[in-house]
Amino acid sequence: MTISIDARGPRFSATLTTIVLAIALITHNVWVLAFQGFIFAIGAIRGPQKTPYSWIFKKFVKPRLTSPEISEDVRPPQFAQRVGFGFTVIAIVGLLFAPALATVAVSFALAAAFLNAAFNFCLGCEIYVRIARFRAKKA
Repeated sequence: MTISIDARGPRFSATLTTIVLAIALITHNVWVLAFQGFIFAIGAIRGPQKTPYSWIFKKFVKPRLTSPEISEDVRPPQFAQRVGFGFTVIAIVGLLFAPALATVAVSFALAAAFLNAAFNFCLGCEIYVRIARFRAKKA
C-alpha cells in the first residue's frame, strides 16, 4: 500500500529546514544541527508526514490554502529525509572533529533544502526516482 501526502507539505518543511540549516551554517551550533537531524530522523523513519514541520503545515498553513490538495507518493520525500539525516550526522561529526567537513555537509543539505523551498525541486526525490528506474531496468 502506497501512502500519499500533500505535496505542498514537504515544500513548506523545506522552507523551515532552509532556515534552520542556514542558522546552523552561520553559527556552527551543534544543537541547532542536532535539532534538524532529529527532524530528519523522524521523517526518515516514520515519514515526512509525521514530522513537527508537517504538523505545523497541517495545523496552520493548509487550512488557509485555497488551491486543491496535490498528493504525491511518500517514498521519494522520505528518501530525501534519509539523505538529509545522513548529511546532518556527517555535519555533527564534522563539528566535533573536522569543522570544514561540517561546513561542506551543512552546505549540501542547505542547498538541497533551498532548491525544494524556492523552486519546488526535491533533489532527494529526483535521486530516489532515478534509483527506482535503474532498479526497474536491472529487473
